[in-house]
Amino acid sequence: MSQPDELAELLRRANAGDGPAFAQFLRRITPAIRTVIRAKGSSLPEHQHEDILQEVLLAIHLKRGSWKEGTPVKPWVYAITRYKVVDAFRRRGAIIHVPIEPFSETLEDLSAAVPLAGKDAEYMLSHLDGRGAALVRSMTLEGESAEDAGEKVGLSASSARVALHRALKQLARIAERTKN
Repeated sequence: MSQPDELAELLRRANAGDGPAFAQFLRRITPAIRTVIRAKGSSLPEHQHEDILQEVLLAIHLKRGSWKEGTPVKPWVYAITRYKVVDAFRRRGAIIHVPIEPFSETLEDLSAAVPLAGKDAEYMLSHLDGRGAALVRSMTLEGESAEDAGEKVGLSASSARVALHRALKQLARIAERTKN
């Protein structure tokens, strides 16, 4: 009997209630699971690989009834493993730390563009009324709260938010005109 056939037979017996067959199935499939975890989760810290392995083994135990007898076992196990690796990436968040030192010589230097950006912002703000320009400076450029920015120009927080929205819409129209 080939290994895939043996795995299918072990899982079939396990689903029929044979505990030792399930233990043997898990022992035989674990090296393949580790290989998939290392390949798909290579950018995850190595200490998480064993945690993922345990999650996969638990998922196999809980979902073994979803395997359809007569279908290949390895693709079923691979799918469970892949989803558990994806779950690990989701838990980690979207932040991926990649050192930039190897690329530092090829990255574009953006510091030259910054002075012009300030002049562009001032040009755009000069086309707004004083209150709108002050709110845009305070709330969007300096990060002040609506309460603080509104107090400076004599508006309530909700009125400051409305005025800011109108000023930003006006800036968008000005930007569209200057682009054409």
